Amino acid sequence: MTTSPAIDPSKFDKLTEGSATILFPKNKVFYNPVQQYNRDLSCLAIRAFTELYLEENLAKKRKRNKQPEQNNVEAETIVEEDKLKAQPYAKIMEALSASGLRAIRYVKEVPLVDSVVANDLSKDAVASIDMNIEYNGVGKKVKSNQADAIQYMAQHRDEYHVIDLDPYGTAAPFMDSAIQAIKDGGMMLITCTDLGVLAGNGYPEKCFALYGGSNPGGDATHEAALRLVLNMISTTAAKYKKAIEPLLCLSIDFYVRLFIRVHTVPIKVKELASNTMLTYKCSGCYSTADQPLGKISSNKRGNKKFALATGPPVGAQCSFCGYTNHIGGPMYGGSLHNTDFIDRILELESKADKDIYKTLPRVHGMLTMAKNELDTHFYFKPSSVSSVLKIPAPSIDTTTAALGNLGYSASLTHAVPNCIKTDAPWEVIWFIGKKLAEKCQLDISKLRVTTAGYKILTNESIGKDIDLQKLKKEAGKEEMDELEWLFQPNEVSNELKKLRTIKIVRFQENPTKNWGPKSRPN
Repeated sequence: MTTSPAIDPSKFDKLTEGSATILFPKNKVFYNPVQQYNRDLSCLAIRAFTELYLEENLAKKRKRNKQPEQNNVEAETIVEEDKLKAQPYAKIMEALSASGLRAIRYVKEVPLVDSVVANDLSKDAVASIDMNIEYNGVGKKVKSNQADAIQYMAQHRDEYHVIDLDPYGTAAPFMDSAIQAIKDGGMMLITCTDLGVLAGNGYPEKCFALYGGSNPGGDATHEAALRLVLNMISTTAAKYKKAIEPLLCLSIDFYVRLFIRVHTVPIKVKELASNTMLTYKCSGCYSTADQPLGKISSNKRGNKKFALATGPPVGAQCSFCGYTNHIGGPMYGGSLHNTDFIDRILELESKADKDIYKTLPRVHGMLTMAKNELDTHFYFKPSSVSSVLKIPAPSIDTTTAALGNLGYSASLTHAVPNCIKTDAPWEVIWFIGKKLAEKCQLDISKLRVTTAGYKILTNESIGKDIDLQKLKKEAGKEEMDELEWLFQPNEVSNELKKLRTIKIVRFQENPTKNWGPKSRPN
């Protein structure tokens, strides 16, 4: 590393993260050490994306040149040879760069990056970026820029392969110009730290103003936050005939981080309505029901036909407990993750240098959890079910065993510990709750008749179509007691138990005293 005579490192604090070392003026430029996990993951994700983008373009080139098809082994060999010959090509825009740390790490750690624009509105921040560019010897690839990020991106249409938006608070104001500046097939990395608005229920009017929807709250409030951000991005993109493809969407500590691709595909834009939903949530038992805003069907030729959705799925009062249903959304109703993309990052993570990437255990843990999540909407805590019914809280193993024996799937979630995602409807969840109450011999007469729990336990329509005797017979367990069989471990519960017992870091340990989101920089 060469240092200019004009820079006296002794006058600054040195901070090394990844392969970059920055000179850090106190109280001048915003730096949050807690977000090293964010930056480590971003470097790996950009590397995975740039390799994927290159492979796609090499495949298109071979197709244009009408090269003969090879078998799988030959094709993989040719792809690897082409990749080795490839020159750095990716252009990255870091819209809110602060110290330039992230931009410097990108050019040092991602081989296919050609250039990075490290932009900031602050004069002091740009001076710091320039100093750190020179100190790290990356001036040929990283260029600083002082500008309003919104105006700058709007003036550079279809220019960047990757755009990183990591603001203090919401990314909503930057989204329109970012969508214009991203190339077709490019990737956007988006952070929102305003979870008090996004995932809380104290500011529904502000959440709607920023993201075009409201969070219904409840156990799955962090997943709803992700879906609200995706809705804001997808509706913005649709105005420019672009559609989004979520690759990896994570709720992390005090913020959400989304990795999405943007494609100019008008047919996908037409699917936006059917991928957008309202959510009805009961105020008494917290059960949910989803209402898509569009419907897709196919004619005899296989062509898609788009129409209005029918609904609503529930009435004004909950069918389980009679309490009032509230409406959340609109929000994104599609998949949150692309498992193939996650596999690419995990492969890079397995080979990454632990001295550079200090948070690899958590990258592996959180991505493993995300990869194994069911592609369904929302999760719930078994303790929330027990709280409504006034029964002892069942374990995850007990709850997932019942779901599995009733023919449903279940998974954990990356967002919150001790929660379950399932493809079972809420009627099945409350049926299991009633059986748990029966198992612990709950005295229903001691419950107040106005409570949601009493109304559910005395609601005979819940589970009336579930034939335990038939299910037992099909499982070859006719001799077993109904309750004993219902909560007996099975493949579904065993798989979750295995995932919970392996030693992976799922959630952040407190790295420093009073850690968390810091105040806005001066």
